[in-house]
Amino acid sequence: MLVVYRFAVTEGETETFARDAEDALAALASCEGYERGGLGRALDSFTDGEDAAWLLWTEWGDVGSYRRALSNYQVKMSTPLLSRALPEASGFEVLAECAPGGEPRRTGSDRTVDPDEARREAAR
Repeated sequence: MLVVYRFAVTEGETETFARDAEDALAALASCEGYERGGLGRALDSFTDGEDAAWLLWTEWGDVGSYRRALSNYQVKMSTPLLSRALPEASGFEVLAECAPGGEPRRTGSDRTVDPDEARREAAR
């Protein structure tokens, strides 16, 4: 599972935002099921006064691990930062992967057509 949070950050808040985002990343990284993650900033040039686009991304073993991580105390303390994310989809299931020089390999979907099965999985 891939989770992507995008942010609009003014030049004046860059240092504070970066520190807060690193703290959020560390909190997420301490949770079971976390595989890797990172923080980045768009390379595109912006005109004076325009916000820069930032990205906080994480990869998880499965959707349940990510959802459980959101209940972690340290992650909840990062909620003010995460609540600044742009209002768009943030969780994505990975449907194909490709190693350097390789061919794309489909990984299949974890989604189920049975809502009761999904509820049972979420309750674990």
